[in-house]
Amino acid sequence: MDPVGVLLLIVAIFFIIVLFRSIKIVPQQWNYIIERLGKYRRTLEPGPRLLVPFVDNVRAKVDLRERVVNFPPQPVITADNLGVQIDTVLYYIITQPTAAVYNIDDYLAGVEQLTTTTLRNVVGSLDLEKTLTSREEINARLAAELDKATDKWGLKVTRVELRSIEPPLSIRDAMEKQMRAERDRRAAILNAEGTKRAAILNAEGEQQSQVLRAKGARDAEVLRADGQAKAIQTVFAAIHKAKPTDRLLAYQYLQTLPKIAQGDANKVWVVPAELTKALGGIGNALGGITGDTVQDEEEIEVDTSALELDDSAAQALEAAEQAAREVQDIGKGKIKDELPPAPA
Repeated sequence: MDPVGVLLLIVAIFFIIVLFRSIKIVPQQWNYIIERLGKYRRTLEPGPRLLVPFVDNVRAKVDLRERVVNFPPQPVITADNLGVQIDTVLYYIITQPTAAVYNIDDYLAGVEQLTTTTLRNVVGSLDLEKTLTSREEINARLAAELDKATDKWGLKVTRVELRSIEPPLSIRDAMEKQMRAERDRRAAILNAEGTKRAAILNAEGEQQSQVLRAKGARDAEVLRADGQAKAIQTVFAAIHKAKPTDRLLAYQYLQTLPKIAQGDANKVWVVPAELTKALGGIGNALGGITGDTVQDEEEIEVDTSALELDDSAAQALEAAEQAAREVQDIGKGKIKDELPPAPA
């Protein structure tokens, strides 16, 4: 290759290098810190930008997006002298790229150390129970302290979260036992309240049912008594309206005797006080006389062969007829009224 060609090739390569170093394209949400001969010159914003080749240099590329940093668990001692492991998550953004580059060597390491010390100060004033139940309060205090401390670094802490709080194993076992006992106590209280409420409802239901049954029985008895009273009044009125004779009453009495004699339990008969009058009525019905007056009436013969009676009813009817005949004989003077001899 001739010297002219080599020279042209060198010039072309040099031109390409100069063009490459002169044009910078800054992405969105990024800033480039430019130094000229080792001194801060300017900050390039997103878009194509021109630089002085071999004079301007890109010192740092700063990401302006919100970033998330997860710090490893840190040992922290609470106010009641219990050691816990706390894992934190930090959210921050860079608001001043030049301050983030020139005011601190490594802002991430500074933020981590600052988070650890602030966390120990905050949690050290709280006991374990308060630490476990006051995460929102701890997060707010950490965010406020870190935002104040990192403002000179060009950072803004937007949020701090306690991802986990790990107490010692013995404390966890004691907390689990306490929680289990508390849950058992609440369950026992709920069961007792449920049993009490069920017993009250059952008692109220039983009371209402007994009241309703008593009212129903009372109304039924009243209606039954009213019906019986009306039936008695109706029968009484019908009897007085029909004007029954002694013969009809004696006949009804004879019809009732077989019913009284029915059944195996009827071993003893109760003789009414009005037996003489009843027998007199029977005798009158069969043709006898009552007192000293003799009525010439035809004797009424009862054909017992046509009656279908059992043995006890037939015996009762025969005894009634025998008693009626004796009454007739007494009325006619054939049998003297003698008392039975006294027992020896």
